[in-house]
Parts: sequence; C-alpha cells; structure tokens
Amino acid sequence: MTDTVAAAQRSPSHTISASSLGLLVLLTLFWGINWPIMKIALNEIPVFTFRLFCLAGGAIGLFAIAFFKRMRLGIPRGHRWQLTAISLFNITGWNVCVLYGLSMLPAGRTTILAFTMPLWVVPMSAVVLHERLTGWKLAGLAVGLAGLALLVGGEWQAMTAAPLGVALVLCAALSWAIGTVLTKKYPMPMAAVPFVGWQMLLGGIPIFIMAPLFESDRWALYSTGAWLAVLYNASICFVFCYWAWNILVRQLPAGISGLSTLMIPVVGVFSSMLMLGEEPGWPELAALALVATALALILKPARAA
Repeated sequence: MTDTVAAAQRSPSHTISASSLGLLVLLTLFWGINWPIMKIALNEIPVFTFRLFCLAGGAIGLFAIAFFKRMRLGIPRGHRWQLTAISLFNITGWNVCVLYGLSMLPAGRTTILAFTMPLWVVPMSAVVLHERLTGWKLAGLAVGLAGLALLVGGEWQAMTAAPLGVALVLCAALSWAIGTVLTKKYPMPMAAVPFVGWQMLLGGIPIFIMAPLFESDRWALYSTGAWLAVLYNASICFVFCYWAWNILVRQLPAGISGLSTLMIPVVGVFSSMLMLGEEPGWPELAALALVATALALILKPARAA
C-alpha cells in the first residue's frame, strides 16, 4: 500500500499509471456491487446503526494497517480544520443522505442518481481548481451522461414516486463532489491510509452519536445476510475502496477522477438485477456501451500523456 501511495504522490497529475487503472477497475467493481448489498442490509438494519458498524470497522482497519506499517498517525499541524471539512462532506453528508435515499428507492435507481457526482465536480474543479475543460473531458462527460439518461428514462416514473429519496441522493452526490474538490484543493501531507482513517473517525462522529440515540438496539435480530453485508462494507468498501478512491483523487485531476466513476452506476444497475432478480433490457445494455465509450474518451488522452 505504501508503495502505491508514494507512486501516486510522485506521478504527474495528468497521467494515469497502470496501477491507477487497476485500482479504478477494482473500485468500480466493488463499489458497484455494493448497492444491492446495502439494500439487503437496510431491509433490516437502521441507517445510522448500519453506518456506525461500517465506519467504526473501516477506521479500525485503516488505523491498524497504518500502525503495523509504521505510518505517522497524527494530523499535521495546520490541517485539522481542512481535514474536518473534507470528512464532513466525504463521509457524513454522503453516507447519511445516500443511505436514507436508498431506503426509499430501489438500489439501481439510487446508484444512477448518486453518480451524477461528475455533473457537480467537473464545473467545480474548473472554477475552484482552475482545471481545463478539455474537449476530451467534455466529450466523455456528454457521452457518459447520455448513458445515464437512458437508465433514468426507464426509471423516471418510479423515481418521481419518491421525491424525498431523489432529493436526498442528489444532495449526497453534491456532498461527495464538494469533498472531492476539497481533497484536491487542500492536499494533506500524510499517507493515504491514516488520511482516510481520520476521515471516517471525524466524519463518523455525528453518526456515532445519533445511532444509539435514535435507533434501538436489536443487533441479535439481524440475519446472517445482514451481518455479511456489514462485513463487506466495513472491510472491502470502507478500507480498500475509500483508500483506492483517495489515491485516485490525489493522483488525477478532480474532473478526471470524478468522471472515472461513471461506470459504477452501470455495475450497480446490473448487479442489482442479478442479486435482486431483475432482468436487463436494451436501455441498460445501450447505457453500458455509452458509459464504456465515455471512459475511453476520458482516460485515453491522460493515459497517452
């Protein structure tokens, strides 16, 4: 892990290394299939309690890795408020809004809305970070959004039946976009593993407080499937995926790292069909082709650089 962190910090921001592409593939797969997994968990476990387990498990795992790798664990002086702000947007705002939205919407539809994040991060990165809106980036954004529009078109009636859920998931996407831009604007002089661990600890404080206050203790009643969903989230999503995402954000321009997530909702929709018994139609297949094309447009120029 530390070798990848060092390589990411040394790599020029306009290139995409083979290791970063590998991280992107794994991130897309693991985060994509997590949407139906979270839906299964939320059928039994309240929102704050579920995220308490995930955040606590993820923070413990990340700090344990940092300790055994002998990484510096402390927050660098002068960066505490910046790290707190990043944590509130990346962890608190994203997790609370997206999970309440997911409890009101089917998993596939929630994934589509959540990954409108590039719509927010691309203009933000241009204004705040002064990143160039290149033709390749704009073309990739247009093609990718066309793919998402195909998915939304077939689900629009069902989405409008739960407007609060739609609003919450869109707020989650906006919160994640702000956190991504802040991560790029305020680079932390610390390794990615403790950096992500601190985000979970600081961003999780409101969740750690609210879970026991507002949600009853019924841990013994949860099924094996619900506990397996918690284990998957705490270990795979909150240790590996959050670490991988922060590596990509550190290495790549915020616009490219945001656009690179366009494939995740497609994986989420298809995995929801497989795990929850739905069948894909032509809109899903066409969206898959469009989003794959968008990724090629976005990543090819940076890879060639």
